[in-house]
Amino acid sequence: MNFKDKVYKICWSIPRGKVATYGQIAKLAGKPKAARAVGYFMRINPDAPDTPCHRVVASDGSLTGYSGAGGIKKKRQMLIKEGVKFKGVKVALNNSQYIQKNIW
Repeated sequence: MNFKDKVYKICWSIPRGKVATYGQIAKLAGKPKAARAVGYFMRINPDAPDTPCHRVVASDGSLTGYSGAGGIKKKRQMLIKEGVKFKGVKVALNNSQYIQKNIW
């Protein structure tokens, strides 16, 4: 399985009400320095929202983009609807970060 497919598979595993960071996904997929590539894959996600790229956030909890209709505002609405906790404009990672060990 190539890196891109691993990234999407990890993204599918993020449950409702949780988020993962770009760096976290890169590390789980075996390339810990490839967070920007993960961001690119989320941007070109051909299967949104079935591949829940809206559940991927920056390492500080910031909502850094959403290529779907409505942009970041829609991303925030989707996350709130799913039960993700926020502290101001950022995701409260201590409450909502998905913790998964490497699956490979």
